[in-house]
Amino acid sequence: MAPDPWEGCFWSWGLLLWLSVGSTGDAPPTPQTKCTDFQNANLLQGTNLKAHFLLFTPSDPLCGQLVEESSDIRNLGFNVTLGTKLVIHGFRALGTKPSWIDKFISALLQAADANVIAVDWVYGSTGVYFSAVENVVKLGLEISRFLSKLLVLGVSESSIHIIGVSLGAHVGGMVGHFYKGQLGQITGLDPAGPEYTRASLEERLDPGDALFVEAIHTDTDNLGIRIPVGHVDYYVNGGQDQPGCPTSISAGYSYLICDHMRAVHIYISALENSCPLMAFPCTSYKVFLAGHCLDCFNPFLLSCPRIGLVEQGGVKIEPLPKEVKVYLLTTSTAPYCVHHSLVEFYLLKLRNQDTCITVTFLSSSVASSVTITIPRQQRHGKGIIAHPSPQCQINQVKLKFQPSNRVWKKDRTIVIGMFCTAPLPVHDNRRTVCLPEPVNLQASETVSHDLKITCI
Repeated sequence: MAPDPWEGCFWSWGLLLWLSVGSTGDAPPTPQTKCTDFQNANLLQGTNLKAHFLLFTPSDPLCGQLVEESSDIRNLGFNVTLGTKLVIHGFRALGTKPSWIDKFISALLQAADANVIAVDWVYGSTGVYFSAVENVVKLGLEISRFLSKLLVLGVSESSIHIIGVSLGAHVGGMVGHFYKGQLGQITGLDPAGPEYTRASLEERLDPGDALFVEAIHTDTDNLGIRIPVGHVDYYVNGGQDQPGCPTSISAGYSYLICDHMRAVHIYISALENSCPLMAFPCTSYKVFLAGHCLDCFNPFLLSCPRIGLVEQGGVKIEPLPKEVKVYLLTTSTAPYCVHHSLVEFYLLKLRNQDTCITVTFLSSSVASSVTITIPRQQRHGKGIIAHPSPQCQINQVKLKFQPSNRVWKKDRTIVIGMFCTAPLPVHDNRRTVCLPEPVNLQASETVSHDLKITCI
């Protein structure tokens, strides 16, 4: 009887299967990485600290590995030769995981080859705000003990960057205080205001807590701190009332938290995008908008600070100045960044009343406007306009003379003058562009002109 070909195939496959099982049976199974998420706590549990340290690495940015007290963090993929970034959240009213944390960590690991450690203190930060404040010192001590173990492994103090959100910013300041200001950097994202505006330097974030301290302020009239707390303090859109945030309490929770959380989303945007979030030192937001702070010479010697993972925020002078207020405008949605420009109008003839002129930049159907005022018996008025596109991509400028209100008759006044503009920072007149001819503006009528600026 002829052998069945299927029988031969069966024995061949059986032999291969036996060999494959035998060859792997002696090898130890590949250990599965255990991922740990943030804790959840209810209002009754929000007194104990229960801090967890979750390690995220470039090789697995979506998996947080719980660092146990007795474990060697290097076995979890911690790389001693890389920088280390600690992310500390703030008060958690409902005891839930921060909604922004996953995106924040992913953006950090995308932007930097670093170890990222998220500090989960949801239990200690929920319930009553004042109870969370009382836990700040305890958490600061616990983080300090954790960092001391990293230093034993060979991590340098200067390679540690703490990023604290709201109350977490002051936790970072406490840790920096324990290390006598020798940590590399602390970034405070709208550091908390309640209980901290009048606190001592030892109790809150301040420039002495790290080699470089920066803070981004977005809600100084509510949940954020008003005073400067870093070497560089960014007051975004003046530090309050962020564009796109609700202006009515009828919006509920979003009305309370939107301005405060804008600092987090702006920082994420800075990590994800290459567009500039550059700011300019000035005595006040009003003075900045009036066009009186056009460069960064004083005190930064022309190196304008920028939000994001830029060494010392782009500031290149030593020693670093302290508590410098810098201002910038943003759009209402991500990526938030704009290009600031100076706009000026020179009247050919003096007037006996204020002259208000609205300037509008247009590019790709996007319009940005600002109104500049020329005081009575003066020829010159200026202001700052913010546009999502650089000047060389702006196609058109529109000018409109806004007359004084006259109910009884139409205002037919005509003003004549020169329009000029320059991108910030303005170091000299070389980048100033003016319309070639004087502009005639009749009250309430819009005049359009092409704007041709070469990209450099």
